[in-house]
Amino acid sequence: MRIDVLTLFPEMLEPFFSASIVGRARAAGLTEIVCTQIRDFATDKHKSVDDTPFGGGPGMVMMCGPVFDAVEHVESLDPRQATRVLLSPQGERLTQATVESLAGKPRLLILCGHYEGFDERIVEGLNPLEISIGDYVLSGGEPAAAVLVDAVVRLLPGALGSDESAETESFADDRLEYPQYTRPREFRGMAVPEILLSGDHGKIAAWRQAQSEARTRSRRPDLLNKAERPASLRIQQRWA
Repeated sequence: MRIDVLTLFPEMLEPFFSASIVGRARAAGLTEIVCTQIRDFATDKHKSVDDTPFGGGPGMVMMCGPVFDAVEHVESLDPRQATRVLLSPQGERLTQATVESLAGKPRLLILCGHYEGFDERIVEGLNPLEISIGDYVLSGGEPAAAVLVDAVVRLLPGALGSDESAETESFADDRLEYPQYTRPREFRGMAVPEILLSGDHGKIAAWRQAQSEARTRSRRPDLLNKAERPASLRIQQRWA
């Protein structure tokens, strides 16, 4: 998979993309991640990428020209069709289902906004998938791009130590993950549940499933309501 990130601040993202799971996947050739500076496609001597909004109002708006030119140039560098993603607080909220869908694409092109956002003609002309990582405002799209890339890359085959890890994590099956423990067996009066020390894999699996459901019911009952809908309806809504 190739992931292109178009941004005004590549220096914010490069260290993140070079570390941990994303960095290892990148080094192993499982993914190619390229950050492109949108300002390189500005046409005036000041390298302007933003201007005041028509109709007045605070802040600045990212201009069409540099963004369109950057997208068209970057897309020409690889024959694979890119799925365009624009990070925006107005977008569809990011879910694990969306991450799984994006992880199956051969190429992603992620647009990071800044200032007061994009000229609306960028959305109209490029027709990207608009994604929000939550109901709050960031200074720019770079932190959201880091979140999205991390979530996608860790699902690529070979990115994790065990492919089973991704299958049992929170939200993988509309459930929160069960509690995890490691050594020592007791710490400051808190002991590891005996069932995990029994060696009975069947009982351990049943305990983990029960714990996962109980934790989900307590903390995120909305996920259980979603999971308990008929399977055919869940699939339609998940991949529509």
